[in-house]
Amino acid sequence: MTASFIVTGTDTGIGKTVFAAGLAGLLDGFYWKPVQSGLDEETDSEVVARLSGLPSGRVLPEVYRLTMPLSPHRSAEIDGVAIEAAKFSLPKLPGPLIIEGAGGLMVPLNRQTRFIDIFRDWQLPIILCARTALGTINHTLLSLEALRVRSIPLLGIAFIGDEMADTQRTIAEMGKVRVLGRLPRLDPLTPAALAAAMRASFNVAEFTEATH
Repeated sequence: MTASFIVTGTDTGIGKTVFAAGLAGLLDGFYWKPVQSGLDEETDSEVVARLSGLPSGRVLPEVYRLTMPLSPHRSAEIDGVAIEAAKFSLPKLPGPLIIEGAGGLMVPLNRQTRFIDIFRDWQLPIILCARTALGTINHTLLSLEALRVRSIPLLGIAFIGDEMADTQRTIAEMGKVRVLGRLPRLDPLTPAALAAAMRASFNVAEFTEATH
């Protein structure tokens, strides 16, 4: 069975889209962001198409494209759109699928449903992206607790940023979680640099041996 993963984060703006692009490229898979909030600048799907090196057609269209760069529930209300959880049906594909959420786990899709509720229904392995900077221990441990109390499968943590050895060790030990690797900040951020960093920082077997 083809492995599929959910890439989510402990917060917004931590680099999970870049990681998702790198992972989709590393696995020669597909990418899907069900909800895009904010259309004025480059969307996450466009970033992945530019950075992942995937052939045309591997970045799937969003279910909802919302105008304002806000929490999906508010952006949808401004657009006069009602986000319906029933529309998030998992596509059947011939290769690995990387699904990216928006922001953190508790981000609301509407006034009743959060992303974590959808993740609980899907029961796909979560890859939790966490920054290495100050504050990450609290955010990451809280996110781990939220996943576990709902019995959502967790593949592991992907750190993003400069190496902070004690912080990473503390999260791994206190959170009792597997560390998949750390993606450093890349400058310049190019498809070639991202692909090289993913190969150097992550063991592809950690993902190819996982199934849903």
